[in-house]
Amino acid sequence: MPDASFAADELLELGREVLRLEADAVHSLIDRLGPSFVEALRLILACRGRVVVSGMGKSGHIGCKIAATLASTGTPAFFVHPGEASHGDLGMITPEDVVIALSNSGESTELVAIVPLLKRHGTQLIAITGASHSTLATLADVHLDAAVEKEACPLGLAPTSSTTAALALGDALAVALLKARGFSAQDFARSHPGGKLGRKLLVRISDVMHTGADLPQVNNTSTLAAALLEMSAKGLGMTAIVDDQRHILGIFTDGDLRRILAADVDLRSAKIADLMKRNPRTIKADRLAAEAVKQMETLRINGMLVVGADNRLVGAFNMHDLFRAGVI
Repeated sequence: MPDASFAADELLELGREVLRLEADAVHSLIDRLGPSFVEALRLILACRGRVVVSGMGKSGHIGCKIAATLASTGTPAFFVHPGEASHGDLGMITPEDVVIALSNSGESTELVAIVPLLKRHGTQLIAITGASHSTLATLADVHLDAAVEKEACPLGLAPTSSTTAALALGDALAVALLKARGFSAQDFARSHPGGKLGRKLLVRISDVMHTGADLPQVNNTSTLAAALLEMSAKGLGMTAIVDDQRHILGIFTDGDLRRILAADVDLRSAKIADLMKRNPRTIKADRLAAEAVKQMETLRINGMLVVGADNRLVGAFNMHDLFRAGVI
């Protein structure tokens, strides 16, 4: 039966103790990181194939995350279950690959069983274990020490501190490789096109702007009434004012309309050239949409005009277009 006698402060302290133990486990890795870590990085950087990560049980779950982190940061990687490897999946591993094997004890039967086959293929092996004299550590080309003083589990049974340490060591490998490869934010975005970061880094103004018949524009000789009709028809809350060669002379927005209504301007006879805002902020079509977001927030405007060569109008967009593109 569950013990319901624990007070709230006791439960809170139990949680804090787990975090302290796991933080200590990760912190202890710092001083133990040495030449073997650099050697592991060099093996992976020289790899002409892929990184194959493997582990049983909780180590397998950590291995899946390490493989995913490597793959998303410029190091092609995937996870292979060691039990399935002995039943056919070993064929997924080639001599040009590097295998990262995780086992706290270093004696995981399923992993140890496939090591001779990997060696026969000539596949290089990096072992992450908590036991430097274990079978896996001894047979590996490179051993990374992920030993912990104590599991956070009060029974000392459930992998807790040890899996946290292995995960942190995997992250250290991935980030060091990212830096060594010169992997950029744009590279990251290309492997995450469905995420918000990917959209911010990949979507350009040309992807969101209105062009052609959907582009609001009137000639500088037009009346205010004509400009309002154009704004209503195109639905962007603004219109560009251009000359006969489509050079941008100004912009007129819904906000400008509210201001002139307060000034009692004759809407029928007024000329748009007398009311437009001159020298509006513009942007090039090849710029990132995220840049436009920053400018629009700073200037507190809801739309922008897009220019091509010689300050000629090529497009327009507003905040709603950026919302639809998932940039904001």
